[in-house]
Amino acid sequence: MERPNAFRRWSLAALSLLAITACGPNVDLSAIPEQDDAIPIFAIGEAQKIKIVGSSTVAPFSTTVAEQFGAISPHPTPIVETTGTGGGFKAFCNRIGPNEPSIVNASRKIKDSERELCREAGIADPIEVKIGYDGIVLANAKAGPDLNLTKAEIFQALAANLPDGEGGWMPNPHRTWSDVNSALPNMRILVSGPPPTSGTRDAFVEIALETGALAMPEMATLKDSDPEAFTARAREIRNDGAWIDSGENDSSIINTLLRNDDSVGVLGYSFLEQNLDRVKAARISDVAPTFENITRGEYGVSRSMYFYIKQENRDLVPGLAGFVSEFTQEDAWGPDGYLIEKGLIPLLPEERQQVRDLALAALTGPKNQTPSENGLSPQQNAEDPPG
Repeated sequence: MERPNAFRRWSLAALSLLAITACGPNVDLSAIPEQDDAIPIFAIGEAQKIKIVGSSTVAPFSTTVAEQFGAISPHPTPIVETTGTGGGFKAFCNRIGPNEPSIVNASRKIKDSERELCREAGIADPIEVKIGYDGIVLANAKAGPDLNLTKAEIFQALAANLPDGEGGWMPNPHRTWSDVNSALPNMRILVSGPPPTSGTRDAFVEIALETGALAMPEMATLKDSDPEAFTARAREIRNDGAWIDSGENDSSIINTLLRNDDSVGVLGYSFLEQNLDRVKAARISDVAPTFENITRGEYGVSRSMYFYIKQENRDLVPGLAGFVSEFTQEDAWGPDGYLIEKGLIPLLPEERQQVRDLALAALTGPKNQTPSENGLSPQQNAEDPPG
């Protein structure tokens, strides 16, 4: 790729311009050679705000930290926009600059395709900050029936197509939960959930549907013979009205549940915590989505949460390191921190310290350090809650 060379040429051009300008107004600027693929020179102002995009699940935590940071620092309060994880990475990886997002919230790890999108824009591997854990819950209104579901039942309720018993496939015939299992309520299958751009949707289909599909012998055989076909079948959600995409904001799903006692919503644990007076969550294989069960790794539909930092913006947007420092200090993300009240399930103490140290070192040390240069191992990026 030519981006690194282009970036160096831009840097030299910028330094030349500064040196020539300093000599006085009568210098002939036409003496500066033109630069191919030159990156524009950015004006930096103290009023420049940190821009954060991405996951609706992580947004409440970033918003709370942004408000705290704005109150105690000389920098303006960061702007937090909810775009979904996929939409967030698309905006984040668009280009470098003070008016571009410096941070993307993510309810899953960055995909290889998104890393490549960043590289094409001259953005090195973003700095990964794992902030804690979250459970994905299936919730319904307090007045609705209690639900206790297995992952296999979730798959059979929501998959677009199911094995027909004769070696082929049929459109999902189940109309009520009792069609899936006679022990479940005779309530129509009507599930409101996040759209395909959402990290919550990605995690839900991977953890719940894909795992649940393996309980069917035909699906287990398909995975052995054709893993790609298995993944496509297991992750395809029905589009006959039983599943409704409800946007990137989990609050809209809560409102849907309150209007319809028959409906179920897929949302993050933090939103459940904030609405326990109005909604309740299904158990998954007899395990409730509680703080303790998710921390111990006992609740079956849980995932890690992250934000990623654009290292190239660290000198273009004032306060970036300060915001990360505020987010990762014990009074914020620790077990007694103010983010716990928002539903954050914290990392273990050793991992919190390690993540904080690596992130701040990357923001204050030499630029463009890769995770391996920072000493980050695959084990330290583990997806699953401790258990």
